[in-house]
Amino acid sequence: MPRDGEKVRRRLQAAALELYRDRGFDQTTTAEIAAAAGVTERTFFRHFADKREVLFGGEAALSAGLTDAVREAPAALGPWPTLLRAFKAAGPVLEANRAFAEPRQRIIAGSPPLRERELAKSLSLTSSLAAVLVERGVPDRQAMLAAKMAMSAFGQAFVAWLSDSSSNLGDLLARAFDDVHSLSSPE
Repeated sequence: MPRDGEKVRRRLQAAALELYRDRGFDQTTTAEIAAAAGVTERTFFRHFADKREVLFGGEAALSAGLTDAVREAPAALGPWPTLLRAFKAAGPVLEANRAFAEPRQRIIAGSPPLRERELAKSLSLTSSLAAVLVERGVPDRQAMLAAKMAMSAFGQAFVAWLSDSSSNLGDLLARAFDDVHSLSSPE
């Protein structure tokens, strides 16, 4: 995508965040978002399928980054450390978008259609992670369980990171993954 196309996407996302925050998700139209970003509604739809997707535009890149990191992990590394390594590798991208992520999460939390979309995206990412674990030789059942547990650990770390601006996402990920591991280890 050309550089100016990325600028347009960011302007649309910023306009949507502001309108959703001020007016609410349900009360905001794609035409209003486009106008606030200084583009046409047709341009909006060149970048996003609908007004929900303006908040989820980075999900494909996150999924690709995570699955690539799982594929590139050393073969001897087990599924759990592989997943932690993948989420830590995605950390810099998430940290670079923190200014967008914080208000985005508040908007999603206040809207049932957005929470539903977030859940669908999460399930899709979980399935993608499980599939690449299977490619690495992890049995199907264990791959899906590991992917689900990793997504839960990531979710907990991500929420903690957003609520404390002084926290380090990598440290929170390591702690959440350790917590899951200690919960499943024999005492």
